[in-house]
Amino acid sequence: MSGDSAASAPGRPGARPGRPAGRNTSGSRRARLLRGGLQRSPFARLFIRWVRRPLLPVMRLWRRNIQLRVVATTLLMSLGVVLLLGFVVIGQVRNGLLEAKVKASQSQATGGFAVARQQADEAAAGATGAGTGGDIVSGTDGQPSQNVIQWMSDLVESLSSGGAGAFDVVTLPVGDDTGGGRSPRGSGYVSPTDSVPAALRDRVNSSTTAAQSYTRIVYSTGKEPQPALVIGKQVNDPNGHPYELYYLFPLTQEEKSLSLVKTTLATAGLFVVVLLGAIAWLVVRQVVTPVRMAAGVAERLSAGRLQERMKVTGEDDIARLGEAFNKMAQNLQLKIQQLEDLSRMQRRFVSDVSHELRTPLTTVRMAADVIHEARVDFDPVTARSAELLADQLDRFESLLADLLEISRFDAGAAALEAEPIDLREVVRRVVGGAEPLAERKGTRIRVVGDQQPVVAEADARRVERVLRNLVVNAVEHGEGKDVVVKLAAAGGAVAVAVRDYGVGLKPGEATRVFSRFWRADPARARTTGGTGLGLSIALEDARLHGGWLQAWGEPGGGSQFRLTLPRTADEPLRGSPIPLEPKDSRRNRETGRERGAEKLATVPAQATEAQRSLPPRQAVATADPAALPGNGNGARVVPRPANGAPHTDDSAPGPAPGADGGRPGTAVQQDPTEPGEAVSGR
Repeated sequence: MSGDSAASAPGRPGARPGRPAGRNTSGSRRARLLRGGLQRSPFARLFIRWVRRPLLPVMRLWRRNIQLRVVATTLLMSLGVVLLLGFVVIGQVRNGLLEAKVKASQSQATGGFAVARQQADEAAAGATGAGTGGDIVSGTDGQPSQNVIQWMSDLVESLSSGGAGAFDVVTLPVGDDTGGGRSPRGSGYVSPTDSVPAALRDRVNSSTTAAQSYTRIVYSTGKEPQPALVIGKQVNDPNGHPYELYYLFPLTQEEKSLSLVKTTLATAGLFVVVLLGAIAWLVVRQVVTPVRMAAGVAERLSAGRLQERMKVTGEDDIARLGEAFNKMAQNLQLKIQQLEDLSRMQRRFVSDVSHELRTPLTTVRMAADVIHEARVDFDPVTARSAELLADQLDRFESLLADLLEISRFDAGAAALEAEPIDLREVVRRVVGGAEPLAERKGTRIRVVGDQQPVVAEADARRVERVLRNLVVNAVEHGEGKDVVVKLAAAGGAVAVAVRDYGVGLKPGEATRVFSRFWRADPARARTTGGTGLGLSIALEDARLHGGWLQAWGEPGGGSQFRLTLPRTADEPLRGSPIPLEPKDSRRNRETGRERGAEKLATVPAQATEAQRSLPPRQAVATADPAALPGNGNGARVVPRPANGAPHTDDSAPGPAPGADGGRPGTAVQQDPTEPGEAVSGR
């Protein structure tokens, strides 16, 4: 079996239906099934569409407006710099305020601890001098004397009175010992046990030095807690019993100062960011405005208004750019005018020569006919010369007629006489006219898809000329193999495709085949008297209808030419009912064979019910990027309506018909029995 044959069916040699699948094959199959399920899931598509819809205008504006991108980038970078500087400044200010507060608090607390120790020593010395024996107690029950309790209260009041509300003093017993008048006490309605952290108390009890920590002062009156710095130390009372003495310094003022700094920095940072954004907007505007003006002038120049120029002011770089642009536009205008004059002269020359040659050609034709009719009386050499003269005169007349037709297209004088016609009748006339040539070549012409009417508004004479050219070319280059003419209609389009299995087209020839006087093989003999203008005229006829004439081919695999016309004269084409690349192309056969082999190698003997319920994979219409004009693999034709109607040029921006004749983003109208269409000029 050759490499171009179809894939083997199950049961044939090489199919191996029982061959187990490899690990990689199974994993890739699961991945493909997962991707296919996500793509076919309507909920996933709706969710993606719902997410993308509000973002599309923003993304479009972001892509098209360079001024917005520059200003937004400047604002983001400025905001980042301001935030970074703000964090650094706030951190420095906070550290400075806290450091100053800690130093002042430590100095105040150290003095307070010294005063408390001094007062305890004085109280103990006074009690000893009074003959109390060293313990300020009364009675035999061991209860604290009223003097010790009063001494502790007086100590808290005297220590806190020196701060004038700048700090509070708290005394706590060591551990759970509340005897000897060492119960919790605090100034300024401070809750002693709730305001001093337990971790700090442990540190104070385990050391004889002062310790500090940050806390929140809790008030017994229900006042809102405040942040504070607490410094504590263990000291002794007049009886020599230890107790905990704490100084609580509120950080309210520092917090207000830090809040003021934050507010100031935020206001200044916002002002700076807005100011930088405005500056960036103005600076970029000075650069973008001339660029936009140049873009507008360039668009008007491309639209044919060659007298447009940029307004130049100043002597800076933008002004030099404008001067260079205006000089370029002037040179282009002069060159285009020269080319237009030359083209006009060429068209006029061709038209004049074609008309002037008709009279002498008529005379020569009459003389040649007389000689041709009398060739039986000549010797063989002269008779053969008469036959050659008649044949070449026929070809010369065809060439002259084609030149006249081309000159009418170039001058824009071609008129379309559209009326509803059935393309089946046109195809039958063309096939009937090409039968003698097909018999001489040993070619059989088959017509497919003529069971239903294929009606469209078209010029019957021009459509017949296009199809005659395609069929005759297919027979001439088909090398004696069958030629298939297929008709189809779907939606608002009708199509006729002519398929041959001859030499085909090499890469790059599918776009050049419509050039004037172009020949794939210059050494090939023109047995049918071709002039080299047939496909060029056919292309102009298709454009005149607002349709497409496209070509596909592969070396040794034949070629296919597809004519697509709208059903009505003013209806734009959105797709073609016939794929440009036929199903029996080499690539489609190889793809089908690979899919069949993969299916046979990976599908187990018994499929599950879920696998049986899966819908068949639909063919996806793809367009080969190499099919665009200039890449030499596929031909793309853009419609050009007549009578001044708006049309789409090959160079115009916007969506253009791909290999399947569709535009990106629009549904391609195809025959449901045909696979997805792709252009290839292999």
